[in-house]
Amino acid sequence: MRIAHLSCLILIALIAAPVHAQTSGDQHVHGGMAAPRWHLMQDGVVFTTFNHQGSPRGGDELAIQNWWMGMARRPLGRGSLHATAMFSLEPATIGRDGYRELFQSGETLNTFPLVDRQHPHDFLMQAAVIWTTPIGRGYSLTLAGAPVGEPALGPVAFMHRSSAFENPTAPLAHHTLDSTHIANGVITAALDRGRWRVESSVFHGAEPDEQRWDLMDPGALDSWSARGWYRVGGWTFQASHGFLSNPEASETGDIRRTTASASWRRGRESDPEWSSATVAYGRNNEVGGDFNALLIEGTHKRNAYTFYTRLESLQVEDDLLRFGVHGFTGGGRKRHVPETGEGRNVVTALTFGGVRTLTRAWGLDVAAGADLTAYMVPEILKPNYGGGPASFHLFIRIRPPAPMGRMLDATMTTF
Repeated sequence: MRIAHLSCLILIALIAAPVHAQTSGDQHVHGGMAAPRWHLMQDGVVFTTFNHQGSPRGGDELAIQNWWMGMARRPLGRGSLHATAMFSLEPATIGRDGYRELFQSGETLNTFPLVDRQHPHDFLMQAAVIWTTPIGRGYSLTLAGAPVGEPALGPVAFMHRSSAFENPTAPLAHHTLDSTHIANGVITAALDRGRWRVESSVFHGAEPDEQRWDLMDPGALDSWSARGWYRVGGWTFQASHGFLSNPEASETGDIRRTTASASWRRGRESDPEWSSATVAYGRNNEVGGDFNALLIEGTHKRNAYTFYTRLESLQVEDDLLRFGVHGFTGGGRKRHVPETGEGRNVVTALTFGGVRTLTRAWGLDVAAGADLTAYMVPEILKPNYGGGPASFHLFIRIRPPAPMGRMLDATMTTF
């Protein structure tokens, strides 16, 4: 953990240093020497949402999901130095139990598994220092350290994916695809050449604890991951695999996670019209069996209107959703029994939504939106959720000014 602690100290020093927003060609002359200034970026969002989750397991609530991210960059030698920080006030705005979301599970509340709710993000979501430099023959090297950050595992996290740009809700497949976007003690190395990138990380595998206001949850660097990227035209392809040491506090056992994704994007967020789509597959090899998830989502903006959709089909643990506990038999998780449908079954969710921009006064991007989600429920879960539950959201969305552009489709080591 010494490297992670050192990166935290470096980050504090970088943020405390004088910074100046500028274009890439500006310089500050001091004592006859040309010293490059810092380049600054920010992005973020606040969704103030009326959340209705149907079925006997649902309910109504007002939830305020939010995050903010800042980045500072400056040249360093032949390369560049980046510092990033990301925060969320969700521990205050949606509370320790998170917001309602049918069939969602992951992490804990009062030591018990959190079910039918999406957990809040920690106050500190990321604090990282990244150095990138060319090393010859068309290659570049990236080294990153983060006391809290994102290892090289999974597709772009849902809050940064352009295909999920206006969707206020985390995917049900979050804990099969991109839940490691908040991990502790992350050290990453990446090698780029042209359209290709390969990267690998070591990190602490346990998910964040229930103390959402603490700055980090230190632990051994007991997990690892590797990820490859290929980019051509508007397409980005990703494949990754990782070993997570005891990630879930409510169950014992390691997880091997494998993901693959293909994303397409045409245009930029600032354009009058742009589109984005993602297809992603995730697989968690856990004690007692494999859990698979497929996600397809897309966003299309035309002038003041944006439309989005998300289709998910994933295997869920029956006992966890029915009784709030993991099913164990003989020290291992109960395996799927085709004759009874016990163990694992498939839930499918389909969402359609739309957003209309209301104003861009003072650089703020303010919009109103709504979406509707319908579910296909396996027979074993119908007594708990009903035969055809449906949920909807009504929300106001606010984004801060971003004169340097939004941090769309970004990971901790790529911007």
